[in-house]
Amino acid sequence: MSSQKTEAPTPTLSFDIPKKCKAGVVVNEGPDFQVEVRDVDVPEIGQNECLIKLNATGLCSTDIHWMMNSWAVPKMSAMGVQCAGHEGAGVIVKVGSNVKRLKVGQRAGLKPIESTCGACELCRSGRETYCFGARLTGLHCDGTESPFEEMWYNKLTNDRLQAHISKNYTTLIPDGVSDYVAGPAMCSASTVYASIKAANLSWGQWAVFPGGGGGVGIQGVQLAVAMGLRPLVVDTGDEKRRLSMEMGAEHFVDFKESKDPIAEVLSLTDGGAHAVFCTAAPSYPTAQKYLGLRAGAQLMCIGLPPAGKFHIDVNPTEIVSRGQSIRGTFVGSMAEVDEALGFAQRGKLRLTPTVVGLSKFNESVQKLKRGEVAGRIVVDFNIE
Repeated sequence: MSSQKTEAPTPTLSFDIPKKCKAGVVVNEGPDFQVEVRDVDVPEIGQNECLIKLNATGLCSTDIHWMMNSWAVPKMSAMGVQCAGHEGAGVIVKVGSNVKRLKVGQRAGLKPIESTCGACELCRSGRETYCFGARLTGLHCDGTESPFEEMWYNKLTNDRLQAHISKNYTTLIPDGVSDYVAGPAMCSASTVYASIKAANLSWGQWAVFPGGGGGVGIQGVQLAVAMGLRPLVVDTGDEKRRLSMEMGAEHFVDFKESKDPIAEVLSLTDGGAHAVFCTAAPSYPTAQKYLGLRAGAQLMCIGLPPAGKFHIDVNPTEIVSRGQSIRGTFVGSMAEVDEALGFAQRGKLRLTPTVVGLSKFNESVQKLKRGEVAGRIVVDFNIE
């Protein structure tokens, strides 16, 4: 008789998935939009897909532009989309039969880009965020303001990508990073991180953040500190001043209180920023002036202005004679999202958002629209 013991099989984690869920649905799309919490259908998934139940979503200014239809892109409704949002964090509750790497119960989230073509030169060179075939979360497909979302998983067969090429856009959330931090980190933090990396600054150089008290900028301040830079924030209000200084800014210049914000920045930085990270679109007309006459200084364009507004009046003489440059960067790549989450896991990204429940959804979105939010607001779907 054999004395070998038979181990019990590992139990399979499962979730009860409802037919309906609550979601923040945009109504009266346009300048006077509102967000209403409604019941919507939970999507069905295919064999190469997984379903994520979102616990929380960050509110980003991009959501406002989608809902206001203030960019030169088709309306959400024209795409059949009713929920904006792209900073969602939650847990995988169901996977398709062909999905092997992702497991039910793993924490995961959504990013600004839902998918890319996966086959072009940009996708194959680590610059997939610039892919012309990119599908934007909250515009081309429903976003994180609905708590159940489909995410794609890449499936290779016979060395040829299947029809749903970009199913590899699911991001797993590392241990020790809360949903409240992970959601914004996968968008705003990785976006500003991509720009800081692209600037290729050296230790101890000045990084100036117009609009640095907002959601993108305040994470940029923390990342700049972690990367050995000296951040200076240009913004307005006591709350944004307090938050900026708590998160590591060396100086805060209130553009409403200062007699000459540009002169003050140039004085504090000993002649001008080494790089200006423009996260607030209204600051574009004056942002180049923060460079002063600093040779090799860079204006990094991050925030997206409404169509036809906030252009940069470039002085070619300064650009040429001082070797300065103006460069745009888009959202973080898949690798940069993982790297941003790594900063959070190591305690270098300590976002402390304002957390609200569903009943405060529209109120919070309207505050963001009016520019009244310091840092980030996160909606918790589990709080009424």
